[in-house]
Amino acid sequence: MTTFPPAVHHTLSGKHSPDGPGGEPIQLAVHELGDGAGRPPVVFSHGFPELAYSWRYQLPAVADAGFRAIAPDQRGYNRSSAPEAIEAYGLGQLCGDLADLLDALEIDKAVFVGHDWGGFVVWAMPVLFPERCAGVVGICTPYTPFPGTPFLRSMFPDDDDMYMLWFQQPGVAEAVMDQHPRKVFEKLMVGGIDPEVLLEMGTARAEGMSFNPFKDLDSVPDLGEPIATDDEIDVYAEAFGRTGFRGGINWYRNIDANAAAYPDVGTRPLELPTLMICSEWDPALPPALAANMPNMCGDLEMATVPRAGHWVQQEEPETVNDLLIDWLTRRFA
Repeated sequence: MTTFPPAVHHTLSGKHSPDGPGGEPIQLAVHELGDGAGRPPVVFSHGFPELAYSWRYQLPAVADAGFRAIAPDQRGYNRSSAPEAIEAYGLGQLCGDLADLLDALEIDKAVFVGHDWGGFVVWAMPVLFPERCAGVVGICTPYTPFPGTPFLRSMFPDDDDMYMLWFQQPGVAEAVMDQHPRKVFEKLMVGGIDPEVLLEMGTARAEGMSFNPFKDLDSVPDLGEPIATDDEIDVYAEAFGRTGFRGGINWYRNIDANAAAYPDVGTRPLELPTLMICSEWDPALPPALAANMPNMCGDLEMATVPRAGHWVQQEEPETVNDLLIDWLTRRFA
């Protein structure tokens, strides 16, 4: 198991949150390596259902390359604050947390790296907080508007068939997933699976199929190879066994509100340095979703990790690290 730095807790000012400084105090558990004098720090934003621990391969590599590497457990996760209100997990609050974290760490600007839902957060940073962004890296997640529930229902008329729709009703997903936290990761934290195989099984991200592995974990076939050891899965199982999945699921319950409140995210052209790392066999965020990015990002580099799945930074850490560090070194060293 890769050594991962212990967390330091930082209480955020709330200055940059839509809730303002008078809202519920938020504390983030933050993992950090390296000093990176003279270079912008690199802040890593995880997805669902993940943790800062998902960046365990990237933090030491980026620190060894001469950068300060920072990964918080984000709002709703692990040892960080998890407010009760669903609206406390909107995009403004999530991006505001990262801006407030920079203040707490006395950082002017950072490069933001995000995967999965964390990718949507970091792509929103140069729209909402352009003065705090030196660059952005999306891993699997492209710069694009988040799909709203009407679009998703056009493909999946039955909410149970699409996990993001199934997540919308408070308490429904939690009642299932909180009972079997370890099984979530044993079943889903696997390597790339040929999309043709998923299509044949009727479990692809395609109209008329089922794309909700969380609802009935026992029925999920064992196809891909595990990409985490038992000890590594223990880290996830312990965290979500203690907290449940509510905090992370609440991020999804704001997708329509996010689109209404922040229409420029995913639609406003970006000019800062950007890097997009696609994963060839990611069933949730296939490379095709990034096809329009050259038209939206004026300073863009793109790469695709072959035959890798959704958890690419854990499945192919050396490849991801090489791509990331090469770009960071050329653009910011």
